[in-house]
Amino acid sequence: MSDFKTILDAAIQQLGGNEAVQKLLAVGASALSNYRQRGQLPAAKQAILEAELTQQGWYLDLEGLQLTPLNSGQQKRILLLITGGIAAYKALELARRLMDRGYQIRGVMSKSAMEFITPLSLAALTGEKVYSELFSLTDEAEMGHIRLARDADIVLVAPATANFLAKMAHGLADDLASTICLATDCPVMIAPAMNPIMWAHPATQANLETLKKRGVTLIAPEDGDTACGEIGTGRLAETAVIIAGIDRLLAPQKILSPLSGKSAAGLLGRHILITSGPTYEPIDPVRYIANHSSGKQGHALAEACAKAGAKVTLISGPVQIPDPEGVETIHVTTAQQMYDACITALPADCAICAAAVADWKVVNHGTQKIKKTKAGTPQLQLAENPDILASLSQHEARPALVIGFAAETENLNRNAKAKRERKKCDWIVANAVGGTGQDAVFGKDTNRVTVIDAQGHEDWQQTSKTQIAEKLITRIEAWFNER
Repeated sequence: MSDFKTILDAAIQQLGGNEAVQKLLAVGASALSNYRQRGQLPAAKQAILEAELTQQGWYLDLEGLQLTPLNSGQQKRILLLITGGIAAYKALELARRLMDRGYQIRGVMSKSAMEFITPLSLAALTGEKVYSELFSLTDEAEMGHIRLARDADIVLVAPATANFLAKMAHGLADDLASTICLATDCPVMIAPAMNPIMWAHPATQANLETLKKRGVTLIAPEDGDTACGEIGTGRLAETAVIIAGIDRLLAPQKILSPLSGKSAAGLLGRHILITSGPTYEPIDPVRYIANHSSGKQGHALAEACAKAGAKVTLISGPVQIPDPEGVETIHVTTAQQMYDACITALPADCAICAAAVADWKVVNHGTQKIKKTKAGTPQLQLAENPDILASLSQHEARPALVIGFAAETENLNRNAKAKRERKKCDWIVANAVGGTGQDAVFGKDTNRVTVIDAQGHEDWQQTSKTQIAEKLITRIEAWFNER
């Protein structure tokens, strides 16, 4: 505990003292004191603290009890490969910001990239010669392409076009940039940018899956208006997001997963789809069928995934809690809307179905408030809602890892195991929801779960939903790292 206090106090001192950190975290002096005594920060507060320290050039790992300067020791070298596309102009800003962080940048440009920006612009920013020709006698004499490929701590392709992703996936080496990717033995990170339809094309997605299996780190593009006038996924990720990915890969002290003992970068850049909260099925404009789910567990999972560097799409039913920071949240009401949003959000690397989705909907729901009449109680005609977990588990674009939740009131393990087999998902997180008082789950801040997979089950002690989320995300990171 004293080690935690020492590291936390050092971080607080680095940020200007107690009052500055209280203002940053929007908490009082007593809260800060409680964090010290408990030896733990809430996940959201820890993320804010880590982000602010990163901005000031420090790397904080409270689990590993480390506070170290970013890029301490030898200056880290980034080989920046710029390929053709309108987003190439953003690479200039990216290079400048990376240099502000203390990184050394050496640039390589494809011929198509030079249609958008000039090598002179990049050279002026970096103070380094920019390379573009594979068969240049001068360049090969001064800095051969093999040395370029090896003389770096990381190769960053930003922006990466659909064409260049295809080259990388198929091992082509017909220019300097693609040859470097084939000849390097250091980590490779890609930040794609392209037309939304090109991004969604099965060929592009297949190439991405091939690259990810080879260990290439993806910083996924963002949604919005693209230069071609279309709206969708394809915009180059924000500079800050790319830099955060670089920092995480090149941090002097790598985070180790408590479960696997391996580097916990398994979620960096991966797309995680999460459902949370209840669904409301209308009976009429006033009444609906629902359940007691608060969304606290699903939202905690989304926050933990974002903290681990993932791109998170959270599909949330009606809840009374705020959207997690750094997460794309899509608000829905009914099970059908949640299903449609989930299918639209594919492809994803992992899906976590934590929402308590209503099994049935009212087919003959009223368009006006149903009144009491002498005819007696109205007869509601029910029909099954779409099965989101089973659909994702059996979809042609199935995520590599699909996790479901099972809220049971009896025979917890038996019912949850049967659900995993029936839905064809990989893991089931089961919890008993029929308790009262301290054993209650719905609407509470604590949970007690059993994680079931094909190998067996793990019983986790009752703890906060935030800690359950962090432990599950660590398990997911280990799963991806092993692959």
